[in-house]
Amino acid sequence: MKRFASLCARNVRAGLVVCALATCPMVVLNARVPRAASGAFAASNWNHASLGAIDRRVFDLALGAANCAVQSGAVPDPSTLTVIDYSKPSVEKRLWVFDLRSHALLYEELVAHGKGSGERFATAFSNNPESHQSSLGLFETTDTYSGKNGYSLRLKGLDAGFNDKALERAIVMHGAPYVSEKVAKSLGRLGRSWGCPAVREAVAHDIIDRIRGNGLLFTYYPDQKWLASSRFLGGCSAPTA
Repeated sequence: MKRFASLCARNVRAGLVVCALATCPMVVLNARVPRAASGAFAASNWNHASLGAIDRRVFDLALGAANCAVQSGAVPDPSTLTVIDYSKPSVEKRLWVFDLRSHALLYEELVAHGKGSGERFATAFSNNPESHQSSLGLFETTDTYSGKNGYSLRLKGLDAGFNDKALERAIVMHGAPYVSEKVAKSLGRLGRSWGCPAVREAVAHDIIDRIRGNGLLFTYYPDQKWLASSRFLGGCSAPTA
């Protein structure tokens, strides 16, 4: 009887080892598999008539970039997508915040560009420190802090060669007194930052709290080098139609 019990115990232990060897590799393998795109990135799930004045082509490009970032494993599933269209003049609302879960437009706002990027229009972009220019591409929103520009949100650049020095350059979202309808009417343009996407002080805290930690920010301009080189544009599957 004891011999039979010992044999059973050995068989059970052997079975557990085989099970562990069979399942553990699957866990590691699955961790490396890119995630499937969620319905948040399907263009057909969005009512474009209710997305404000954003250019549909820019919106779809941003969705595609976000989709690519998630599929490739560069970021976890984000809850928000913020889009800035730098092809528009600074006096127009050119920043939009979208809720990727409810497919809703949350904010449509003015946003400043960098002093080195241009006057009324931003036309030059850089990833270099001390350039005081805005950067193009996909960013991940990270943590917040209070500094010389008040409550601010750090942005981690994900586009190699185009914005991946954002943390080094202290490119953050913050509120600024030079971003307002009054300034736009007075100067014919907004005031300019040192490369940061600065927004109205009245909404800065709310926007930052809404998008911090689990969001993406996409900055657009029809720059041919960026459009052809970004790892998130053209190299991944387009959002499901």
